[in-house]
Amino acid sequence: MDQQTDALEQAAERTGPVRVMLVDDQHLLRMGFRLILEGEEDLEVVAEAADGVEALELMRTLPEEQLPQVVLMDVRMPRMDGIEATGRIVSDHPCARVIILTTFDLDEYAFSGLQAGASAFLLKDVAPEDLVGAVRVVAEGDAVVAPRITQRLLETYVRRPAGSDDGSPAASQQGPASPPVASSSAAPQQSGTQQSATQQSGGGQSGGERPTGEQIAAALDDGVVREPLTQRETEVLFAVAEGLSNAEIAGRFFLSEATVKTHVRRILTKLQLRDRVQAVVYAYQTGLVG
Repeated sequence: MDQQTDALEQAAERTGPVRVMLVDDQHLLRMGFRLILEGEEDLEVVAEAADGVEALELMRTLPEEQLPQVVLMDVRMPRMDGIEATGRIVSDHPCARVIILTTFDLDEYAFSGLQAGASAFLLKDVAPEDLVGAVRVVAEGDAVVAPRITQRLLETYVRRPAGSDDGSPAASQQGPASPPVASSSAAPQQSGTQQSATQQSGGGQSGGERPTGEQIAAALDDGVVREPLTQRETEVLFAVAEGLSNAEIAGRFFLSEATVKTHVRRILTKLQLRDRVQAVVYAYQTGLVG
């Protein structure tokens, strides 16, 4: 059983309050988030950290029954930033889900956090009800895509023209960097042959034919064997990449939301992706859409 499947099954079997860790170098912000989250019966803040180093130490030393299931992670912190800490946490603790906290919606650090394996990103001035809702959704193994904002991030930082390197984390990762997969290993860029095949299939082109399930599975040349998608799963993947919610996808294809969730789960398993955010990143980075 792979790590992703194991993590999803453990999430399904979870009982009791959702355990949350707050990681931010601003004490007042952590205190405010704690007050909001602990006002809910089904949420519990089990740990706080002021930087990535402290967060990793807590993940190593906390008893298993106290390990956080959701981590609210700032990106700009001393000693170790939230991007590196996110990558290490999702690699070492597959059951943990990370929500990146950022000040701006078009933030290259937020995009780098998604690349590192975060399941969502939220603005620091998020409404209390949206913060609570995001923690609950992510804890269930789904992801808060913030769909249209995530699309803007991808369009801005994945499709950044060559030569526009401004020294930012995202800019330093020119080309289609690997989406975080179950193995958490770095994957090379698409080969020219595969990129050409994607373009010829119509991926990323308006009005062209949609790539086949086989082409989607082979779109990233990183040595990972992925299973071809069915026609319906292909349709659902492209709808997810558009930023549609499960309810919107269900309405488009005349399906129940439960059926859509099943399709999404199968897509993630076949492509070895962590959650729907990574599915969107995969679709953009491999040139399937754009």
